[in-house]
Amino acid sequence: MTAVETRPVGVAGPEPRQRPLRARLGGFFALTKPRIFELLIISTIPVMFLAQHGIPNLWLVLWVVIGGYLSAGGAASLNMYLDRDIDAQMARTSGRPIVTGVVSAREALWFGIALVAVSTVWLTLLVNPLSAGLALAAQLFYVFVYTIWLKRRTSQAVVWGGIAGCMPVLIGWTSVRNSLSWPAVVLFLVLFFWTPPHTWPLSMKVRDDYAKAGVPVLPVVATNRSVARQIVVYSWVMVLVSLALWPVAHTSPVYPVVAAVLGGTWMAEAYRLQSRAKSGVVGAKLKEMRLFHWSITYLTLLFIAVAIDPFL
Repeated sequence: MTAVETRPVGVAGPEPRQRPLRARLGGFFALTKPRIFELLIISTIPVMFLAQHGIPNLWLVLWVVIGGYLSAGGAASLNMYLDRDIDAQMARTSGRPIVTGVVSAREALWFGIALVAVSTVWLTLLVNPLSAGLALAAQLFYVFVYTIWLKRRTSQAVVWGGIAGCMPVLIGWTSVRNSLSWPAVVLFLVLFFWTPPHTWPLSMKVRDDYAKAGVPVLPVVATNRSVARQIVVYSWVMVLVSLALWPVAHTSPVYPVVAAVLGGTWMAEAYRLQSRAKSGVVGAKLKEMRLFHWSITYLTLLFIAVAIDPFL
């Protein structure tokens, strides 16, 4: 890790401890990237329904969700600590608490470490050691492999770094079964192949921000046409993998129909983006955020289908 600084990069103003308590608490909350909670809910709870083949123990659901949020929040805090120099240069992240000085870099570091420790103990005692181990592995992967090693070195960081974001699927499954099996692996792979075509459209939108900060995301080092082509490739694999859950998990015929309709809509949007990229349009006319927003809807509806299917 880089050296600890007691004052955020590029911040002039009162020390964090001199700021109002409400702002300070809000800053620590923001360190956990609370929007991660949405993805956590979407990718964890439906898998628990599938693993239980019905309604799982609701206390277990609560323990998993709380432990998962603490786990993801710890990794996010450490990510903001390590990326504070990048965040200060990017308009999209310039309001993060370390950059604005609401929380100091040292505080963010220890806060992240504390959340990692607490979440590991929480999941071990209230869920099971396997789920806790998977959560800890996700945290370590996100911090050391993605943030420290890959993010500033390769355009493929999003692809491989996405492994950490796929772990809630495995954690949800193992919390119920205390073991891994093929349905969990299939859903893990759906999320793995979903992550790049979900992330790259946003990166296309803010590529200048990434370029300014020296982060080599794919849209910075490749043309729109090349990025759109890779989006289509990953999208095809994602859709095909999503259909594999039908024979592997022995779902009802409803699931593959829903997956096919959602996947077809996704592919239509991906091909529209590729067509616009090929024609050379730039700026607002590229409409890359259409796919980004649809990707969230797609994942939500697909995993709702996963949760409902055991009752059909």
